Amino acid sequence: MIKNYLMTPGPTPVPEDIRNEMAKPIIHHRTKEYQAIFKDATEGLKKIFKTSGDIFTFTSSGTGAMEASIVNVLSPGDRIIVVRGGKFGERFGDIAKSYGVEVIPIDIEWGTAPGPEVIKEELDKNPGVKGVYTTLCETSTATVYDIKSIGRVVRETDALFICDVISGLGADGFENDAWGVDIAVCGSQKGLMIPPGLAFCSVSAKAWKAVETSKLPKFYFNFKKYKKAYADTDTPFTSAITLVIGLRKAVEAINKIGIDNVTAEHQKAAEAFRQAVKAMALGIYSKSPSSAVTGVNAPAGINADDIIKLLKTESGVTFAGGQEALKGRIFRAAHMGGIDRDYIIESLKALEQALAKLGHKFVPGSGVAAAERVLKG
Repeated sequence: MIKNYLMTPGPTPVPEDIRNEMAKPIIHHRTKEYQAIFKDATEGLKKIFKTSGDIFTFTSSGTGAMEASIVNVLSPGDRIIVVRGGKFGERFGDIAKSYGVEVIPIDIEWGTAPGPEVIKEELDKNPGVKGVYTTLCETSTATVYDIKSIGRVVRETDALFICDVISGLGADGFENDAWGVDIAVCGSQKGLMIPPGLAFCSVSAKAWKAVETSKLPKFYFNFKKYKKAYADTDTPFTSAITLVIGLRKAVEAINKIGIDNVTAEHQKAAEAFRQAVKAMALGIYSKSPSSAVTGVNAPAGINADDIIKLLKTESGVTFAGGQEALKGRIFRAAHMGGIDRDYIIESLKALEQALAKLGHKFVPGSGVAAAERVLKG
């Protein structure tokens, strides 16, 4: 029987102890029992985000939190700057446009990261913009952005700084308050090690001032509703009870180890994977590689999707493919959440076998050996 190794950048494997916790009998959400669980999960999340501000939990995918970060702080006709270096940066712009918000795009080459000077230049050229929207890890290109430096630029203005940390949190370093992030949006199925279905927004004091004047329509994702409910340790609408139970278990596990230690472990796993694929004579796609996910260039003459298909059918290893212009050109492997050292090594063994079968020339065993050297270091 083939064991499955889920190496995609969401969803990620759910550890057994979290699965067992979620398998317990369901409870009612309008009870003291559930409220205690919800409070523990929320306060634990604050340590992971590194924020003293509010964090709201939605029953939604991460895209719902992205939408919430727009509709709660903007009004029709407002202008925002959006960094578009991949599918998820583009998504911020698409959501904003659908609500009548003017988008000033910063289009960068896929696989590159925006320098803070580029952000400053656009802010200087466009006084009065209400927000700067970007990502910590642009998942589609496996690229990490320098959020700390961008935050220093944005905080010198009246603009809000909104960051998608959906895939980066827990693998790429992130400090919500220290880096001046006003709203960070996240999802449950990546670094937080539970299934899809929960989304989160941190909200700063600066962002709350914008909430008070926002005129965009909102109902389900209304921050004011969530803040009022959380005053009673509750949610305004039905909670995804089982997922929140799993979330509490996950954040307890992360905080027991310490978020910095968890991040360092994933960074080591990412470096091990990158050194392995280089040893197999493969190239890294991104010029600013994320520790959450690695994009790997397919060898000349081999379609990346053929590699992915062979891995899945013969070894039970699931990698993700490239998107749009990158389809068939790259495959992506994650190093986040429940993906541990065993997953890294077993997926690399399978990758070596698949590449050899497809005719790629490299020294057999070189990739696994390179990874093991990093992991043992």
